[in-house]
Amino acid sequence: MARLLIVIFGMATVTYLPRFLPMYVLTKLEIPKIVITWLCYVPVAVLAALIVPGILTVDRQIFISPANSYLIASVLAFFVAWRSKNMMLTVTVGMAIVLCLQCLP
Repeated sequence: MARLLIVIFGMATVTYLPRFLPMYVLTKLEIPKIVITWLCYVPVAVLAALIVPGILTVDRQIFISPANSYLIASVLAFFVAWRSKNMMLTVTVGMAIVLCLQCLP
């Protein structure tokens, strides 16, 4: 039981420290405005890096074709998001399009 508690405490420490230390150090520094502006683009870049490979690849091969239901749904969902600015509507439309395209022969 004591060994389990040591493992849990150790894992909590190695999980907490990488989050706490940068926050602690950065609160003590004056960050230039240009860096803050640049950091605003990081979430968008990370999201794109996570989503685009899932849309454009099948079995580790690039698959740009009208048969790619994820690609068609993402393009249409992009236009819904652009026009409506409503995330729930965008996700619902994207999921509905994928469902319809995959159910059709």
